[in-house]
Amino acid sequence: MIKAHPLAWYSALTSVSYHQRNWLQDRGSLTRRIQDRCDQFCVKRVFQSLSRVYGDELDVMGLRANELAMVREVYLYCGDTPVVFAHSVVAHKNLRGAWRGLSGLGNKSLGTVLFTNPRIKRTPLEFKKVSRGHFLYDRACTRLPEKPANLWARRSLFTLHGQSILVTEVFLPAILDLPL
Repeated sequence: MIKAHPLAWYSALTSVSYHQRNWLQDRGSLTRRIQDRCDQFCVKRVFQSLSRVYGDELDVMGLRANELAMVREVYLYCGDTPVVFAHSVVAHKNLRGAWRGLSGLGNKSLGTVLFTNPRIKRTPLEFKKVSRGHFLYDRACTRLPEKPANLWARRSLFTLHGQSILVTEVFLPAILDLPL
């Protein structure tokens, strides 16, 4: 049996239900999709700061180990229930360029910015099942009353004028309560 590398992300999904696959593989605006299925949608920022990034983000972002990036974390809520945890990374140097307005988003949706500018290009999605001990799982579960065994995450780069932002979305159990 081949053991998955702990930092590996994959271009295809395996062992995923139809309902999960439908959410994970959608390349449109996740924010818009949730808003369309939810009477009371909101974004709640829980972290934003210049910070070092995690090991599996360094290569994707082209950053050195000690290089700082703006890290922003939010929950997407349907009513009082968090349905997605989003973790975004922008190199510090790019906050003066293409992504200069991102540090002032507050509780606004990043998806609204990314999907309204036709010049922004998105790379193919990558997927990973995360569990206890992985930073995404641990951060995503802080607002969950019950911790599932694992969670599915996806990520992709959005690029504008040669500068990228890495957006990772962790799908929380309540996302499956929303209609397709």
